[in-house]
Amino acid sequence: MSTTNKFWMSSGCKSIAGILVAFKLIIASTPAWAQATSRHCEDVNVNEEKAGPACLLSHESLGSFNADTVYWNLDKYSSVEAAQRDVVRSTSVIKAFGSFWLFTVGPVASRPLNGEHVAQVGPISIDRNTSYDAEFLKSTFSPGMTAPIHIHSGPEAFYAVSGDSCLETPEGIQVGRGPGNSMVIRGGPPMLLMALGREPRKGFALILHAPSLPPTTLVHDWTPKGLCQAEMR
Repeated sequence: MSTTNKFWMSSGCKSIAGILVAFKLIIASTPAWAQATSRHCEDVNVNEEKAGPACLLSHESLGSFNADTVYWNLDKYSSVEAAQRDVVRSTSVIKAFGSFWLFTVGPVASRPLNGEHVAQVGPISIDRNTSYDAEFLKSTFSPGMTAPIHIHSGPEAFYAVSGDSCLETPEGIQVGRGPGNSMVIRGGPPMLLMALGREPRKGFALILHAPSLPPTTLVHDWTPKGLCQAEMR
């Protein structure tokens, strides 16, 4: 399993129907940073307390699921040793935002034996028996920051450790407020992600995509209506 974070521990197995890994948040600062999915979280210039573009935690090959939907489970641990006790087969442990995490993507819920179950995000609609890769990112950004307009070739899910979130697409907006807010969006439509509220938004994101397709593509043929800006307060 490839990763660039020095806290990752891998069991050596490639992928399973419920792969434990850890996560993304595609983000950019105002007016528009380029998306930084190739910017690794272990880089010396990456500071999770400082607002800026997302960094890549991991790119994983998940394989296919015999299901129409999957869930993203987020579990938190006080130490790497505690997290490792819940590791099974293909797994990864990371450190982010002051804790160690295990993230599980699969068709059924999971609960940790030695940690705290933080959230279950989903359902996330997928194509049955289609092979998927996953990108997991994290980011910190201040209120009013936005990501550049982009599309994903597959579904995306967000989880915010802190702060408020707004996602605008041609179909309207999703708004999540307070710690633990989450959102899911299908692949395809252009989107604008914005941090709302009065405190920094720290979060993760998950993009699922076919291995042959790019997870993220910047686009310039859609103009948001400013619906997220109207939610600033």
